Amino acid sequence: MEQFSEFWVEVMYNKIPLNIKSINAILTLRYNPFQTPIIPKLRRNDFLGTNYEPSIDYIENHIISTIRKTISKKNKKITVALSGGVDSTLLAAILKKNFPEADIEALSIKFAESVDETPVASEIAEHLNIKHRIVDLENYLIELPKAISIIKVPHWDLHWYHVVKNMSQNSEYLLSGDGGDELFGGYVFRYKKYCSLVNSKSSPAKKIKAYLSCHERDWVPDQEDLFSKKSRFSWDVIYDKLMPYFDNSLDLLNQVFLADFNGKLLFNWLPIYSKLYEHFNVKPVTPLLSEDLIRYCTHAPIETKYDQSTNIGKLLLRKLLSKYQVDKFVTKEKLGFNVSTTNLWKFFGKKLCQNYLKDARITAAGYTNQSWLDKWFRKNGDMDVRYVNKFMGLLAFEIWYRLFVTKDMNANTKLNL
Repeated sequence: MEQFSEFWVEVMYNKIPLNIKSINAILTLRYNPFQTPIIPKLRRNDFLGTNYEPSIDYIENHIISTIRKTISKKNKKITVALSGGVDSTLLAAILKKNFPEADIEALSIKFAESVDETPVASEIAEHLNIKHRIVDLENYLIELPKAISIIKVPHWDLHWYHVVKNMSQNSEYLLSGDGGDELFGGYVFRYKKYCSLVNSKSSPAKKIKAYLSCHERDWVPDQEDLFSKKSRFSWDVIYDKLMPYFDNSLDLLNQVFLADFNGKLLFNWLPIYSKLYEHFNVKPVTPLLSEDLIRYCTHAPIETKYDQSTNIGKLLLRKLLSKYQVDKFVTKEKLGFNVSTTNLWKFFGKKLCQNYLKDARITAAGYTNQSWLDKWFRKNGDMDVRYVNKFMGLLAFEIWYRLFVTKDMNANTKLNL
């Protein structure tokens, strides 16, 4: 790794110094591609298409086999993180049918002033005859310092902290559909837009920019201005990390699938989740990320996973939903513990950001630009969701900095108004 000694931050993450390039990436992509992944990255050859028709029986058997191998025979108490989406509904149904001796509890999170997915989750739990517990969370950010102290990186989108913390009180195992979106084509809200912006003759650079334009919640148009000169922010560094995923002979959507797997899944969700599991002494059960299933599904033809004409994804998993007769509960839209960040900003986020970023340690240290902060704090009316997310990211950076660098914040600090 290139060494900029003056930019080292005095924190170690997986034995790799979290330097300014990593901070810049987290504040731009919402993940750190400079760290060592906990499972292998996928390569171009992993997504070479084949002509075979994927078998839902093969997928089903591997899911069942992975669950059986993971759960101890002596302890059959298991929690399912139930959002009401394709992955969690399917896994709950498979678990109930194939493990009748298991003591199953479904856990859902209800976020204040957000789309309430819990009524659907309750219907699913009732249909499957499993216990259902709903955690009502009014202030999503209240325990952000504690969550950041556990994962040791400046992330704010930590809904999984609340899932793991609450389920750990009742069971040892947590069953989740991690990898479902990346392997089975779940990010349909981005695929259609991406395909409208590029074609097979587009340059890798154009594809990268189109891909990033489909992640508008992660960066803002004046992204360069929020960093100070000391941060040495460069889009070229970001583009360079994404180039291998688009400078190859794969078709358009397989390039996207490759980038998605090697993006937030590999460098955000998985490392964050692993830290949470370790802290709360929870054993994860993630059958969609078994080595065999990854190898099998990445080579499946795109049209067996995503229908471009209807913009519906996870076609293979939806077939399994139908087999288990729970497809009627799942809509075409993507679900998954959704927090309305614009409402979060109105009720809690803006005041918290003003409290912590007005005289920010990260600005005094020369990492962020105070004039950028002041400009957007002065904005009247509703804040664009992109800027809301960016302020949340900066709030997480500030809290992380106070916890690990200046050490003038306690991990048990509650972010109350």
